[in-house]
Amino acid sequence: MSRRRRDLDEDDVRVRPSRSSRPRTKDRPTHGDATAGVVVTVDRGRCTCRVGDREVVAMKARELGRRSVVVGDRVSLVGDVTGQPDTLARVVRVEPRRSTLRRTADDTDPVERVIVANADQLVIVTALADPEPRLRLIDRCLVAAYDAGLLPLLCLTKPDLAPPDVVLAHYRALDVDHVVVRRGAALDVLRGHLGDRTSVLVGHSGVGKSTLVNALVPGAGRATGVVNLVTGRGRHTSSSAIALELPGGGWVIDTPGVRSFGLAHVDLDRVIHAFPDLGAGTEGCPRSCSHDEPECALDEWVASGHSDPTRLASLRRLLRSRDREDDAPTPPPGGQG
Repeated sequence: MSRRRRDLDEDDVRVRPSRSSRPRTKDRPTHGDATAGVVVTVDRGRCTCRVGDREVVAMKARELGRRSVVVGDRVSLVGDVTGQPDTLARVVRVEPRRSTLRRTADDTDPVERVIVANADQLVIVTALADPEPRLRLIDRCLVAAYDAGLLPLLCLTKPDLAPPDVVLAHYRALDVDHVVVRRGAALDVLRGHLGDRTSVLVGHSGVGKSTLVNALVPGAGRATGVVNLVTGRGRHTSSSAIALELPGGGWVIDTPGVRSFGLAHVDLDRVIHAFPDLGAGTEGCPRSCSHDEPECALDEWVASGHSDPTRLASLRRLLRSRDREDDAPTPPPGGQG
């Protein structure tokens, strides 16, 4: 005998509650009471921000969408901003950036990556030996500095192993400031360039960036490494960028060592503007001029005495560096580069 089926009525219907009882709106909270902070490091989606004299860990709010938050960003925080252990705030707003240092994975990658925001100076650290200086990588860093509107500074390390003359001669026409630092020696000259500025340190692995940071900021505790005797390359000892406050004023941002610096994002006009003695000469250039072709008006501009020919040669060397491998042999000063 089959079981008789029970008739169902409305009391047997289970009503599933809606996901939210609040009506949807396009209005977003203004967060007028948010706390201002500066991002000092980003690690696995968590941002450490300096708020006054304390550090606050925060995560990016969903309302920011895909907008990136990077070291140097000035942000607004809500939630628990006490900085106590196991607390978490939210980054709800990123203020407009006054400068952005960017790079791409390579020269064909259209996707640019912002490394640091709101910096004033790019300190290009290179060893004079062990590892050997890679001048084309320096060229690329200079292009990135000019593109970002940052003041470039060459910082040459390990002068006890090789003299700085060759490297300095290569960049003499560019009027780039430089400092030569010795291990264990006073860093007063370098500190003079860093005071009251936010400076980003970049360079090939093993050139001594972290050693410099540890000397500039006591207690920084940045890991240092040695150069591989077989490959001549340093080991990456810094895994993420970090901003550190200098005792005498200003900030330094230590970045992981780089072996390449993609420049697919670079705007030629921004680079030219870093050369005021040459910028006016581009008015006669054809549209989309690369400034390194027979029709370029800069040749006539220089021939008329408006600028030093070595300045134009140096500019074109920088622009051509976008199409060359960073680790390729570099010709000596005065050669075709």
